[in-house]
Amino acid sequence: MITYWHNPRCSKSRAGLTFFDERGVALTVRKYLEDSPGIEELKAVQSALGVAPLEMMRRKDQIFKDLGLGPNSDPEALFQAMVDHPILIERPIAIHGDKAVIGRPTEAFETLLDC
Repeated sequence: MITYWHNPRCSKSRAGLTFFDERGVALTVRKYLEDSPGIEELKAVQSALGVAPLEMMRRKDQIFKDLGLGPNSDPEALFQAMVDHPILIERPIAIHGDKAVIGRPTEAFETLLDC
C-alpha cells in the first residue's frame, strides 16, 4: 500500500492523487498538515527519499526564511522545523515500503508503481 502525504490546497498534490487514481492505485491518504509526522518518521521518509533533509523542504516558503534556515543549517534543526511547521515539507510525497518519491514532477511517481 502506498501512503500519500497530501495537502488538498496544493495543485501538485491534487495532481498526484489524479495520477494514482487514473492508474487504479489504492492509497492511504494522509493530510500531513492535520496529522503531522514526528522527527523519527521524517527521518525514515528522508532516508527512503534518498535526499538530504533540506531537499525535502519548501525552501522558498516565507516560514523557511523567517526561521533563518538555509543550506548550512544543522539537519536536526531542519527536521525540527518540519515538525513544528509541517507546511515546510515538500509535497506531495508518496511512500511505499522503504522507498519514497516527491511528486515534482508528478510523473516521478512512476518509480513506485513497480514496487
